[in-house]
Amino acid sequence: MLTALLFDLDGTLTDTDTLHLQAFRKLLHDYDGRELTQEQFNAQVSGRSNGLLFKELFPQADAAECKNLADRKEALFREMSPTLEPMPGLLRLLEHAERHGIGMCVVTNAPRLNAEHMLGAMGLGERFEHVLVADELARPKPDPLPYLTGLQRLEAKAPQALAFEDSLPGVKAAVDAGIFTVALATTQPAERLLQAGAQLVIEDYNDPRLWALIERMQA
Repeated sequence: MLTALLFDLDGTLTDTDTLHLQAFRKLLHDYDGRELTQEQFNAQVSGRSNGLLFKELFPQADAAECKNLADRKEALFREMSPTLEPMPGLLRLLEHAERHGIGMCVVTNAPRLNAEHMLGAMGLGERFEHVLVADELARPKPDPLPYLTGLQRLEAKAPQALAFEDSLPGVKAAVDAGIFTVALATTQPAERLLQAGAQLVIEDYNDPRLWALIERMQA
């Protein structure tokens, strides 16, 4: 029985990685003239929480400066994204879940300001019962804690849930929480997502294999 849907945000509800890459490039260029390639972004940045990431990017900066740099990068991202488009088929899935009483939760490594901004920019601010952000939990993805917390909030069990992810840390977190994980191939090749543990890789939410899975779980 399907009782819960848990969604990552960036790259999963909406395709934002290009905007994040642009924001990181501007931040790094302004800071010390550094460049960031698409390959470096995909391998080292995408899907990670800011805490450890900014310590790695700016090893000589203290904690306060790292936080200021992270805040600046996220402000740049928000400036670049006044409106955002939901992934194809997402609204159909959300409406299906609402009709069938399936709980829905966002589980993201993004800061809360970004999460609220993105949901509002998509017109989805009121669609989710819970929005869990890594900064407010003891451990971010790839630790399973964010997804385990999402299950608790929705009063659901892992075998009765689906998780939707696009990043390797996110897939690992959801899989380690025991949830059947559907990966969207927006930021990583399908092969890498499958290697990380995803049980199904789709291009968007209109994929008939996803709907066949949902039908089986609701049967």
